[in-house]
Amino acid sequence: MDTNHVPPLHMDDNPTNCCPRFHPEDWQDVDLHFRDKRFVRAEVRSAMHVPLNMGKVFGRVNRHLVDAGAHDPKEFIVLSRDTSPWKSEHLFAAGADVPEEQMTTLSGDFFTHVFEGPFGDMSGWYHTMKTLAAERGKPDADIWFYYSTCPKCAKAYGKNYVVGLASM
Repeated sequence: MDTNHVPPLHMDDNPTNCCPRFHPEDWQDVDLHFRDKRFVRAEVRSAMHVPLNMGKVFGRVNRHLVDAGAHDPKEFIVLSRDTSPWKSEHLFAAGADVPEEQMTTLSGDFFTHVFEGPFGDMSGWYHTMKTLAAERGKPDADIWFYYSTCPKCAKAYGKNYVVGLASM
């Protein structure tokens, strides 16, 4: 995989007109290489890891990305992680600076693993990613997740795919 690129999203396979259908084979066991990859950083309030204002925050950031001409569907990914039981951090890939939002960059190498199932399985997925990272010699790896579809689209498609990313 080339630096700062992610596997494709199939925008032409989008019967819901919301989230495109996710093709897990494109994302399974892929190495990603980011060098100063630009992201919008946003936080969501949570109660015991359950997001409280995710829809509002994601909607705002997505509007700002589009308004700034910074949304590139060919390179789009949102990296998410819980920083505490009360807060989560989200990095939205950005093709340009977004004046209304906090900008950051990310550098590093990551490997992916695709999971399928209900969001209630997240704790197990996190531990699987830590185990896979330890097997690769990186027990202290940073773990992020990419939710491939919103809950409504996951229900429509009958599958809820989530991609784990671990730093190498």
